[in-house]
Amino acid sequence: MRWVSTLSTRASLEAAVTEVVEAARAALEAPADLGLVFISSAFASDYSRLMPLLAERLSVPALIGCSGGGVVGMASGEKAEEIEGKPALSLCLAHLPGVEVRPFHLTTEELPDLDSSPEDWVELIGVHPQNYPQFILLIDPFYGKINDLLQGLDYAYPGAPKVGGLASSGAMGQGTAVFCDGELYAGEAVGVALSGNIVLDTIVAQGCRPIGDPYRITRGDRNIILQVEKQDAAGGGELSPLEALQELLGELGEEDRQLAGHSLFVGVVRDEFKQQLEAGDFLLRNLIGVDPRMGAIAIGDRVRPGQRIQFHLRDARTSAEDLELLLKNQDTPARPGAVQTRGALMFSCLGRGENLYGEPNFDSNLFRRHFPIPLSGFFCNGEIGPVGNGTFLHGYTSVFGICRQPEN
Repeated sequence: MRWVSTLSTRASLEAAVTEVVEAARAALEAPADLGLVFISSAFASDYSRLMPLLAERLSVPALIGCSGGGVVGMASGEKAEEIEGKPALSLCLAHLPGVEVRPFHLTTEELPDLDSSPEDWVELIGVHPQNYPQFILLIDPFYGKINDLLQGLDYAYPGAPKVGGLASSGAMGQGTAVFCDGELYAGEAVGVALSGNIVLDTIVAQGCRPIGDPYRITRGDRNIILQVEKQDAAGGGELSPLEALQELLGELGEEDRQLAGHSLFVGVVRDEFKQQLEAGDFLLRNLIGVDPRMGAIAIGDRVRPGQRIQFHLRDARTSAEDLELLLKNQDTPARPGAVQTRGALMFSCLGRGENLYGEPNFDSNLFRRHFPIPLSGFFCNGEIGPVGNGTFLHGYTSVFGICRQPEN
């Protein structure tokens, strides 16, 4: 297995395509079985020209890609760069012996409904679950059934890793696009299923830290939490989530109290039976509204009684520490028989990057300190990755998919 990643910052799309293709083909030194291309939204007026230009210079059986407000790639073969808000083109090529590569393009109209059988989803994708496919998904943010797609794939392919992101545009609000096998699509979804001699390891860095104690939801309606109870040894009875929040804010230091004014999130516990909770046990959701009259809060997801929640804070230091911990846990010494040749994909939120850290290339540099392998990706309008037993759409997150050969 061989992976290469290339990056061009040429202002001309023709020059950028030529540069990345020539560099990638020279570095791969083998036939390409899969290509992924990420194009800066600075090239928005040229989206329709990208696939024809690539077809003139590159032959690859499966090629998917999308637009991004920023793209990630290897500028010189050794250094990963995150190019935000400027013209850039990133191309990843992979030689995958023993791997079945199945690209697909999905409209909203052809998705089975959530009451359909798993076989309907399998027929749509064209890969049997017994082949244990691993998925890379690139979706236009105007695709109307994003959550239905993720739930359906989890239903048909339980336990199969799925990573990716929503195509994005820059600060000027240019259009978005996704690409699959020579075609440009707007408002639709593309992806690739990889089966056989490949493993896709995942890292989902949500960049938050818990504060206070967990609570159990005792009453809720859709995405509104109406009543909670404290989950500690002393108990304490029911209270409104706003009362719980006000109590928590009174216990915080001044720095965290100021941070809570603009970077407060709600973590929903995914494993109902786990007692000792850790960072990866939460699905982080935005706190999107407060009703002072009812004491209720609204979050960016549906809730139900019995779920546990905990308030979280996010800042640059927390995001860095969270990613560092996850990378350390993933970066264990290779077991006998492990094959180290591999590559990685990075799907990072537009809210991270230089705007969060105050310096360029932070997440990619941190990743490559632990995994000095080719890295490609883009800045997303929403990131796709697993938490617990499900796949979710995230925000303010960096998701990594690390591709390698199985161990002997």
